Formats: sequence, C-alpha cells, structure tokens
Amino acid sequence: MKEKILELLNNKRYAELKMSLETMNHADISDCLDDFPEEEMALVFRLLDKDDAAEVFSRMESEAQEKLIQVLSDRELSEVVQHLFLDDAVDLVSEMPAALVKRILKTAKPAQRKWINELLKYPEDSAGSIMTIELIDLKKDMTVAQAFDRIRKTGVDKETIYTCYVTDEQRHLVGVVTVKTLLLSQMDQKIESIMETAVINVSTHEDKETVARMFDKYDFLAMPVVDMEERLVGIITIDDAVDVMQEEAAEDFEIMAAMKPSEESYFKTSVLAHAKNRIVWLLVLMLSAAITGTIITHYEEAFASLPILVAFIPMLMDTGGNCGSQTSTLIIRGLATEEIELHDVMKCWWKEIRVALVVGVILALVNGTRIVIQYQNFMLAVVIGLTLIFTTCLSKSLGCFLPMLAKWAHMDPAIMASPLITTIVDCCSILIYFNVAVQLLKI
Repeated sequence: MKEKILELLNNKRYAELKMSLETMNHADISDCLDDFPEEEMALVFRLLDKDDAAEVFSRMESEAQEKLIQVLSDRELSEVVQHLFLDDAVDLVSEMPAALVKRILKTAKPAQRKWINELLKYPEDSAGSIMTIELIDLKKDMTVAQAFDRIRKTGVDKETIYTCYVTDEQRHLVGVVTVKTLLLSQMDQKIESIMETAVINVSTHEDKETVARMFDKYDFLAMPVVDMEERLVGIITIDDAVDVMQEEAAEDFEIMAAMKPSEESYFKTSVLAHAKNRIVWLLVLMLSAAITGTIITHYEEAFASLPILVAFIPMLMDTGGNCGSQTSTLIIRGLATEEIELHDVMKCWWKEIRVALVVGVILALVNGTRIVIQYQNFMLAVVIGLTLIFTTCLSKSLGCFLPMLAKWAHMDPAIMASPLITTIVDCCSILIYFNVAVQLLKI
C-alpha cells in the first residue's frame, strides 16, 4: 500500500491517488504517513477531505504529527484542530513541544481552546484527563421523535451517538438510553418511560485504569463522567479505554522485567534513557545475588567432602526461580483483572501449596531416578528430591504472598515479578539445599 501511494505521488497522478485514499481505512492511511518523509506526508495529507484528514491525523504517531504540523500552514492546522474530537485535541496538546502547543492553541477556536485548557487541569491518570465533552444529551420529557431530531441536529460533531444520556435542568445525570431502544420505541413515547435509571458512572478523578477495567466488566461502548455534584461533564469512549489498557499492559511488562516504565516508544527512547530505566534494578539484583555467593562460600567444607553437590546448584536455583515466576505471574494477572482480591490471600496460598506439592513430588521422582541411575547414590537422590519439594513449596508461597504484599502496601504488584522473585528464591533454595545435605549426609 505504501509503495502504491509513493508510486502515484512520484508520477504526479494526484486525482487517482485521491480516489484511492477515499477507499482506504483511516488507520491504514495513518500507518503509511507515519513512515513518509515530510514533503510526501504533507502532499498525501492535503489530498484528504477535512473530516478524513482530522481522523487520520488523530491516529498518527505523535512524532509524525509533530513533523506534519511543522509543514502545515496556520489555516491548514486550524482546519485539522477544529475537526478533531476534543479528547484527541487534548492528547495532541499534551504530547507536543511547548513551541508547537502555542501554535496549536492559537489556531483553535476560543471555545475549543477553553475546553482543552480545562481538561488539561485534570490529573494525568484520572478519568477527566481522557474524557470528551462531545456527547448526546436528552431531556426526560422529550418524545422519541424529538430525541431523533436532536440527534440529527447535533450528532455530526459528537464522538458517539449510540448511547445518549438523559439530564435534568441542572445537568444531573438521571438516565441513559441507546439508539437501539429509540428505534424500537413509538415516536410519541416519552424518554422517561424507556430510559434506564440505574446508570453506572465514574467521577472525573477516578483512576483511568479502574475505568478501563469497568469497560471490560460491563461491556460498555461509552462511560459517563460526572463531577462531585453528580453533574454530567463528559464521556469516555471505548477507544480511549483500549488505549489505557495498552498503556497499563506495557507498563506492567516493563516493571515485570525489572525496568522503570517509559512513556516513550522503544525507538523514540534514547540509549541513555533506556540505560537509566534499567540500571537501578540491575544494580539491586546484582548486589542481592552477592548474598547467594556468601551462602555458598559458607558451605565450602560440604563441597570439599562431596564435590558433586556443586553440580546441582544451577538446577535447583533455576527450578525454584521458575516456580516462583509462574505463581507470581498468575497472581499479578489476577490482581490486575480483579479476579483476585487481597482477602483471597490464604485461598490462593492453599491452592498454590497443593500445586507445589504435586509439582515438587513429580520433579523429585524424575530427578531422583536420574541421579540413582547416573551416580548410583540413593542418599544424594533423597537430598535433591527433598530440596526440590521444599524449594518448590517456598517459591510458590513467595510468588503468592509478595505480589499481595505489594498490593496491600499500595505498590504495583508487578514489581514482585520474575527478577525479584528469582533473586529471593535463589538465596532460599541454596540455604535449604545445604541444610538438607548437611543433615542427611552428615558432612
């Protein structure tokens, strides 16, 4: 697709290119423009009609948006900004450099500029920061026919018209009605008789991750946002909720990999920034691993008596770390989706300890059989087997309790993921191993 667009551009077949763009999806066009040089990007963008141009612009990467703004005239930029939905305009302003922000706000209409500034005042992680004020509101004493008239008159500039919200004279949210319900009702019926009054809503200062999970729970296409006095001030649409879910997932992946979360994409983050985001945890984990070395040094006499003990250290440490990582991943995921709550801690531990016993016994039997066949040493097989069972039980218990502890302390449970769990379990598995070996082998 990119090659086709570039070919038409190079051959100056603009009319054919314009017709081709009209048949393409907005997301596909934005993907193409993200990779184009500035001149080609501007040429293609100018061939789009105003509404399509605004939709394509809102889907472009912020870096590409910045390049395009620099080549657009003030008149062209004004047309784009005025056709953007308000939440997209707020996102644009929040991501652009200060010099471009001034130019963007200068080209916006006074009313639009006022609302952009108002929405920018909400905390970054709040529902208010991702909501839009472009919604359909109705009155309960309207008829269905009057509701359709209002939708036709005002719906062109709204982000969604499927879900309509019913407010009183003071804009208090009193009900909700869908276009499907309106279509299936008589034209003379009152909105009051067909609206749902048990409206689920969120406040402007609700955490946006909580709001995103509510979309998943209730299968909403839009969520009403109210202020402290229960007045309807905006809505959050499903596309914004999906963006929040993606941001949350990316942040959790980075934390679980022992990295400081970055707000920029991989390629836009500099080498120094990447190093800075990773080095702190790497230093902590490296210095923590020194404890394991100290423990091993403490049991030098055991090594001297039975050198073969050293050969099993990597296997025991890896097995313990892997078991802990499995459990912590499941618990962290459960906490994120709210399937698991803090009061479920003992219920989760009881399940995990039973899993650990089953897994530990199987691992012990398999390894014990191998050791007896390979080394003809039954007691060594018993030592390794018991160590595996104890280590598996301990690692799965830590994998269960540590994320719960982080959640209780109002920290992100993701910090208790693989790297940290593995480091802790390594120390514990070595202690268990040599204590079992010393007791059973009398060394």
